[in-house]
Amino acid sequence: MNEGAYLSVLNPEQREAVTHEGSPLLILAGAGSGKTRVITTKIAWLIGERGVDSRSILAVTFTNKAAREMSERARRLESRAEESVLRTFHSFGAWILRRNASLAGLDPNFTIYDDDDATTLLSKALPALTRQQASLAVRKIARAKDYCLTPDDPLLVEIESDPDFAQVYRTYEKRLRETGNLDFGDLIQLPVKILKEHPDFRQRLTGRFSVVMVDEYQDSNVAQFEFLKAITGPSTYLCVVGDDDQSIYRFRGAEVRNILTFADSFPGTRIIRLERNYRSVAPILTVADQIVSRNEGRLGKTLIAERRGGKKPVVLFLSNQDDEAALCAELVLNAKKDGCPFSDWAVLYRTNAQSLTIETEFLRRKIPYRVVGSLKFYEREEIKDALAFLALVSNGKDEVAFRRVVNKPARGLGEVTQDRIVDEARRVLFDEDAGGGELDFEENLDLLKASRRIIDVLPKRARASLAEFLHTVEELSRLVESDSEGAAIEATDKPSGSGAIGLAVFVEKLIEASGLLAYHQGQDEVAGTQRVSNLQELVNAASLYPLTRSGLTEFLEHIELDRSLAGEEDNPDSVTLITLHNTKGLEFRRVVITGLESGIFPRDYKKGDDLEEERRLMYVGCTRAMDELYLTSCASRRLYGRTAFTEPSLFLSEIDSHSIEVLGKPPRSFLAQAREKTREGALPFDSLGERWKAGRKLFHDEWGYGVITKAFYAGEELVILVRFESGAERRFMPRYQAKNLLLVEND
Repeated sequence: MNEGAYLSVLNPEQREAVTHEGSPLLILAGAGSGKTRVITTKIAWLIGERGVDSRSILAVTFTNKAAREMSERARRLESRAEESVLRTFHSFGAWILRRNASLAGLDPNFTIYDDDDATTLLSKALPALTRQQASLAVRKIARAKDYCLTPDDPLLVEIESDPDFAQVYRTYEKRLRETGNLDFGDLIQLPVKILKEHPDFRQRLTGRFSVVMVDEYQDSNVAQFEFLKAITGPSTYLCVVGDDDQSIYRFRGAEVRNILTFADSFPGTRIIRLERNYRSVAPILTVADQIVSRNEGRLGKTLIAERRGGKKPVVLFLSNQDDEAALCAELVLNAKKDGCPFSDWAVLYRTNAQSLTIETEFLRRKIPYRVVGSLKFYEREEIKDALAFLALVSNGKDEVAFRRVVNKPARGLGEVTQDRIVDEARRVLFDEDAGGGELDFEENLDLLKASRRIIDVLPKRARASLAEFLHTVEELSRLVESDSEGAAIEATDKPSGSGAIGLAVFVEKLIEASGLLAYHQGQDEVAGTQRVSNLQELVNAASLYPLTRSGLTEFLEHIELDRSLAGEEDNPDSVTLITLHNTKGLEFRRVVITGLESGIFPRDYKKGDDLEEERRLMYVGCTRAMDELYLTSCASRRLYGRTAFTEPSLFLSEIDSHSIEVLGKPPRSFLAQAREKTREGALPFDSLGERWKAGRKLFHDEWGYGVITKAFYAGEELVILVRFESGAERRFMPRYQAKNLLLVEND
């Protein structure tokens, strides 16, 4: 392949990046700018045109999927690229250690421990720790290794302030070294260590790789930055590709400063910006840029749309999350009538817990959907746990529910004890000598009563645990005995600080009293999940039902119906429901970003660098949209089991009002902010009601002739509903769409 063939498909900036040589290179690749094409073409061009030995090229990224894609695309352009080393950071670390194990005091056949293995190891080394405590400690040790911190490093207090943590870390490291094995953090930290301690080895490695390239550099952590410095020498050609505006994984250890200070760390750096966007229409990029440009910690670039035209993003102000879910359904179904597949749509949210209301609405409207990066709401472990406990309170004969929660959290009530209880319940029911033939079915196939009957014959520990469990269930059962709403729980029985209403009060208390809240809080700390948020969303859902036994029954019945609807296999033509963090690298024709309220997105506690990362997350969400972008904000939302009034997200106030279409009733705070941003001190809304009256006939370039059937104001924006001769109905905002609408005289 000649040079022209390599470069002919590239734009000028991409071509400049591919053909750059000599000094370190930072390619700032904006969203949708074709960065993968650039990095793979650069590998092929170096081999095919510059004669670089393919075996001397090292390219690293962060996921196996990305590494495979990079390798496949490079090989398609240049077959010799197969000999290049294209790996993830961790697999390259393992590659070094297996070939140089003796330098690290290792056997080359070492095993790599995952988090579960590491937790088991620490539990054996420090038996006084519970498994949950050991899991949390292992996670903090992993974070310390992300920052290249040893047990003796004084900066370790930034990871964990407990003075005992350093000794826990030291004990873990000693036991890990004794086994001769490694954890994932070692795959970066140990190569850095031996490269620093063995200059001759470092010289051989830097001589082996004359070209080092890094993809998604904005996602690198401190240890990976140290690794990069260690594997590059004075003659190494270093090229990194990334986007500071898409650094959204700080919670995983990613450090945006690595890319912001790259030029300082590697003197003589050339920066090339890839700003031509091939994904989104211009109005979407305008909004994304207006938001992210508020960040101070960025190198700066402005995306330029290669796709002309396009609709302005729409901001929709709604009453509550039920209206929000209904709106999402309406958007999808209306587009479906026009031939738009469900798979063109993605609904984005800040946390997984927000999916419940949307899932419920989609199930009722028979809209197929798939949840990406998480289980569907009712399939999540913590939700199934809470529902099982609720079911047991409602029906003491529910064996499946009983078995799920009687030993969760662990109470020493294993399968043997559970089998004895179930056998006792069945024996009483069917044993004629016990009067089973005369006993009422409802009275006797009761696992809770069977538990009471056999409790005295159990071992001491199991007896105490079962007694405590039964007491909890019985106390909770008494709270919903009355069918008089609210009578069962006095105000003093509510969890401290709770403002929950209806059945939410009971569900909140059950989650706490059952031990499930504390158990899943621990899981959140260990795995960085959002289980407590999901449990809180279940509490919110319960607030719609009365605080009575019949209310509990109705709530469980409603959930079971939804679960049965959700049991169908995923349809390839489905709407994607996904958190904003999981959208990176994806694109969709039409995107709805929900929950744009203060406290939801961004979170209330986000300040400084954290707020800037939230703003980058918003930017990532907006730039997933190719054709249409919708942003929703609710005036109220169910939070903590009660309805709370909310204010629009800070991010909405950062968008110029001329760049969006506004529907619904904007709150006064949003209108005031919009007025402040207009030069004349007035909103760009005109009263066009006299011209666009119901009954007037018009012509649309695409839809043909139609009649205005309704004209109304959404906030201060005029909206008209038009019925066309084809029977189709469409909504328009004359203020912005008049150029496509021609009013004609009635016959």
